[in-house]
Amino acid sequence: MIIENAMVLAAGLGTRLRPLTDLTPKPLVPVGGRPMLDYVLDLLVECGVKRLAINVHHHADQMEAYLAARKDLDILVSDERQRLMNNGGGLVKGLALLPPGPVLVMNADLFWVNEPADEASNLVRLVNAFDPATMDMLMLCAPMDRTIGHNGTRDFHKDVQGSLTRYREGDTHPVVYAGAFAVDTAFFADAPEDAFNLNLCFDKAIARNRLYGKDLHGDWITVGSPEGLEEAEAFLKNAAPTGGE
Repeated sequence: MIIENAMVLAAGLGTRLRPLTDLTPKPLVPVGGRPMLDYVLDLLVECGVKRLAINVHHHADQMEAYLAARKDLDILVSDERQRLMNNGGGLVKGLALLPPGPVLVMNADLFWVNEPADEASNLVRLVNAFDPATMDMLMLCAPMDRTIGHNGTRDFHKDVQGSLTRYREGDTHPVVYAGAFAVDTAFFADAPEDAFNLNLCFDKAIARNRLYGKDLHGDWITVGSPEGLEEAEAFLKNAAPTGGE
């Protein structure tokens, strides 16, 4: 499969990262000397994405100026200045700007580095493994021991076939949602038109036994707080990242 369309969720307020986000949108906060969003967009370009929808709200003018400078993607802005749609509603609104069919979805503040040089990238592996006939979503999942800046929360349990369910205490293979998944836009045909949380879609796929996970290779970084940013900066300073370059 080839997936050339993507949606990036970038409209959050970044309240936990204040005061840095008082004057800067969270996706443009520097990590390792580069805006977080740089890593995300570079990863998408590397895997073959050509067209991108991205939502904006907080300091939207800064976001639009940054996006206008990117010449390696056809970028369509989903404007949420007047009203935030939460991550689910924002995704559905942004997908309306893209052609129907398979799409990659990524968060703007979660990325990874140190992908093994001798294998396909995480997103290429995700795309190659996505089967709309048997899956509603194929989610990139970070093993607990490869997370940086994370608070330790376990999101899902992944069984030996790759099927995902909500994590319950005692589950043997806990994983963290790594902020990227492949999906066909048809999955959202009956989604609410108002603001809603994307967890409703995850639970819908679980109920249908059609939510699957693919393990991330490399080191996963999330920056949700000043402490998380400090941890990420320290990690990148002492590592030699290859992903997102």
